[in-house]
Amino acid sequence: MIRARINTPRRRIATIVSGVVVGAVLLAIGLTACSGDNGAGVINTVDTIDFVNPLAIPPLAESAVNAAGERVFNLTAQAGTTEFTPGVHTDTWGYNGSFLGPTLVAQRGEKVRINVKNDLDEVTTVHWHGMNLPAEMDGGPHQVVEPGAEWSPNFTIEQPAATLWYHPHPVGTTEHQVEMGLAGLFLLQDDEEAALTLPRSYGVDDIPVVVQDRRFDTNGQFTSNVRGYIGAIGNEVLVNGTLAPYLDVTTDVVRLRLVNASAARIYDFGLSDGRSFDLIATDGGLLGETAPMTGIRLSPGERAEVLVRVAPGETVKLQSTAPDLGTSAKASTSNAGDDRLDVMELRAADQLDSAGEVSTTLANINPLSKADASVERSFTLNGYTINNRLMDMTRIDETVQAGATEVWTVDNAMPLPHNFHVHAVQFQVLRVGTEPPPAELSGWKDTIYLEPGVRYELIMQFSEYTDPDFPYMIHCHMLAHEDAGMMAQFVVVQPGDTAGTPPTAHDAIVPKSNLALGSGPRALSVDHGH
Repeated sequence: MIRARINTPRRRIATIVSGVVVGAVLLAIGLTACSGDNGAGVINTVDTIDFVNPLAIPPLAESAVNAAGERVFNLTAQAGTTEFTPGVHTDTWGYNGSFLGPTLVAQRGEKVRINVKNDLDEVTTVHWHGMNLPAEMDGGPHQVVEPGAEWSPNFTIEQPAATLWYHPHPVGTTEHQVEMGLAGLFLLQDDEEAALTLPRSYGVDDIPVVVQDRRFDTNGQFTSNVRGYIGAIGNEVLVNGTLAPYLDVTTDVVRLRLVNASAARIYDFGLSDGRSFDLIATDGGLLGETAPMTGIRLSPGERAEVLVRVAPGETVKLQSTAPDLGTSAKASTSNAGDDRLDVMELRAADQLDSAGEVSTTLANINPLSKADASVERSFTLNGYTINNRLMDMTRIDETVQAGATEVWTVDNAMPLPHNFHVHAVQFQVLRVGTEPPPAELSGWKDTIYLEPGVRYELIMQFSEYTDPDFPYMIHCHMLAHEDAGMMAQFVVVQPGDTAGTPPTAHDAIVPKSNLALGSGPRALSVDHGH
């Protein structure tokens, strides 16, 4: 299981699976385990990178408040080229630019509207990962935006301060679109976080760290021809779209908002000299108190906010050490589990501004009680299935009552990596195997790595947003697995109601003329022909 690590060794988890599963898994390993530059062999970039590029900071998205009191943002998904290496033009996609997108910022209680225009030549969607919102606004595979069309989801921010993000979610092409560069941050703020003494000057002492691995071909284009079971494995690391980045640190404490935006790779983030850092927040927001540790494992989609202390004039590197995948040695090697990566260099100025006495007591987290749960559900991930079923856009897999507290037990039946993401709800972890959760799983989460053979007991309370027809998603956030069908759907309904019929992709977008703006949870709009 995951544990906060301060001079404590990792351990492998023994996995017991059926003979049928073992046979299928060994075949999968045989097909995906390669060595050297032609396959997913061990990658080690420690002490091999000359950090020569200043870290790019994604711009803050412009916004304005309209007559309806909504904070309005505009995003355009578009194709372009990016020079990751000077003089080499890589074909990329981005929002409002050639790669990645701007950082959206909104306050708790604020109404927002995001006008999303699709200037690509293929269908896309935009999912607000980690956001509690109506199903029609979620941006899952049912809310497609056709080429040339526009989608305007609108909702109220009704959750604590947190580091969320947005990315595409179309059926079958999510991995490709994220790999091309479509992703961005959505930062939530609230009064509780604002009252704390924490670094929060964006781009100065509060730094977005969007980490992605990529591989380039001889022409400087992205290639995903090297794959493990988890999906595409890159041999170079981009941070906020920057290769070999360094960050000039001007304060004695810096807040790093770590986002694993890779399609497949699992990281174990730490600092090159082994110093401790303080974990202050996970996917859904602040922890109850700071948690000192020397490393944190993040699977695709997971986030962590950490405080790093530096001394004047020193240099230290953010690294990823070999993450414990809980698998066999062979499976680990072929799925990036033995890789060691230099990620970014932190360069402290000779004179540093003081952050003062940083808060150690953080958020008031009310623990959800298993005694209050009305339903218990179980989900087993195996192959590319959840509970032995592949994704079917026309099938509702689970029906949840609005306001209900539920306990979900999730396990990975394979001796290969998977993780688990639930849309539109933040959960708490009750148990990992037979143990209470470690510090890094003690707060709000929406995505969790599933070590093989370990049962994870999650508790969550669903909001009052209901819709019998529009579903939310449950899926593995290793995007190749999601694209292969490792996804299920659930709807939230009023007590006594039953699930309806999911829309087809084209039914899920409604001409603006047919639906009034600002008319509540179902108010979304699409313009064609722009």
